Amino acid sequence: MGRQTLKAAVCDAAINRGMFLMRDCFPTLRGALLAAAFLLITGCAPAMSNKPDSTEHQTTSSMFPLRFVNHAFQVFCYNTVRCHAIYNDFNFTPYKADERPSPAPPSEDYRDHWPFASYAGIPNFPLPAEVNWTSLDGVAHTAQVDIGAIFKNERVLYQVPDNQIPDGSWGGEPGIFLEINDRTISVYMKAFIATKAEQIPGNKDSNFRDDVILAWTHTY
Repeated sequence: MGRQTLKAAVCDAAINRGMFLMRDCFPTLRGALLAAAFLLITGCAPAMSNKPDSTEHQTTSSMFPLRFVNHAFQVFCYNTVRCHAIYNDFNFTPYKADERPSPAPPSEDYRDHWPFASYAGIPNFPLPAEVNWTSLDGVAHTAQVDIGAIFKNERVLYQVPDNQIPDGSWGGEPGIFLEINDRTISVYMKAFIATKAEQIPGNKDSNFRDDVILAWTHTY
């Protein structure tokens, strides 16, 4: 193998390894610059990293949309002469609501003070809730409320933008509330949603929202 042929082979090997033997392969600076320009044009330069932008993962997640496979449940009765509710083969009637009148809600924002639903771990979805009640005008009513139909897509209801929810933070179950108020039955959802920012500035324990959101209502 001749000297020039050997040098060419060494240079090719150096280029393939991503190294430039400037002094041996290109005797002049001008030659080295021209060679480098040629390599860039022809795609022989060392490959640039194709690593995806890490910020993309921060704005997308398989967690969304938030869904649930189990739920908690609770019943509230207001403005009724009597009230009785069965769901998941369990009597959810509030204390003595089927024996005596239930008063009006205690305040305009009463739903904001509802606790989390008391009966948890119900798989999606039992048969419709069976409700029997007497409205304030003395009329008796019977209704079946199909919770499974109301939440057929198993989506969690919440008011926090997805990009404000920490990735991987959802894994619980929402509470579903059935409210009987005079002639109207309404179904609400309340879920504990973690947030990246404090909801009460300066309160380090306020990184969450638990809004009560209307899902369905009907007046009989």
